[in-house]
Amino acid sequence: MGADPHSQYTADGYYIHTGSILPAATVAAAVAGMDAVRHGEYDTGVPPRPSAWSPGDDPALLCKIEKPQIANRAIMELVKHPALGAAVAAVTGAEWIQVWWVQLLYKPPAQAAAQAGVNIGWHQDRNYWTAWEEGSELFTAWVALSEVGADAGPMQFVRGSHQWGLLEGSDFYGQDLAAQKRGLALPEGALWEEVAATMPRGGASIHHCLTVHGSGPNQSNGPRRSFAIHMRSANSAPMGGKREGLTAFIDDPDYCPIIWNETGV
Repeated sequence: MGADPHSQYTADGYYIHTGSILPAATVAAAVAGMDAVRHGEYDTGVPPRPSAWSPGDDPALLCKIEKPQIANRAIMELVKHPALGAAVAAVTGAEWIQVWWVQLLYKPPAQAAAQAGVNIGWHQDRNYWTAWEEGSELFTAWVALSEVGADAGPMQFVRGSHQWGLLEGSDFYGQDLAAQKRGLALPEGALWEEVAATMPRGGASIHHCLTVHGSGPNQSNGPRRSFAIHMRSANSAPMGGKREGLTAFIDDPDYCPIIWNETGV
């Protein structure tokens, strides 16, 4: 891609790995774990956190389950895999990385999907992460558990949008992406350039918390499977030092593992 991963991440607000970064066996086990969690089967005995989609809900809607790693051991093994920590550290430049939240995302194919509720609207993650102090270094690894081609409703990043500040109009659940784009208050002179995050099974992208992103319908023949793994560097702090909401579990390594540490601490 020309520039090294860290330089590209700094300039564009994201980095997309063109190859798989995780072992096939780890991915296969996590796929089985994803299916188990979607069916309400938890091998740890602990359910996920309350979610927008729960077992028994409409399978034609986008399935989004919060903190599935606490419910399934194979998912946790993927989340804390050393190869993922190394990849994210190389991209972000962070010397210390903690996973503080995970979301299971299962986007059904369009032929099986509902007419609404399957798109992911244009948004910046930071709009939803008010539990963190201003200036906290926060980023996401989006890990593919299925082949994500151009027809699978891949995530679309807006290049350089992490430099635009916090925008009004961000909506993860927005379904009319064109209308939503028109409603975003972009800074003067901003160039809107969408880049599709296509990748193989076991691949990953890493994006900044201010990078605008969204995705359309899955037109492939199978589900688009992924985990959005939200992380932070040591340059971060919960708002007011509180442990509540999204920061409630950051002191518990069974919920929020540290997956990279070069600090010697």
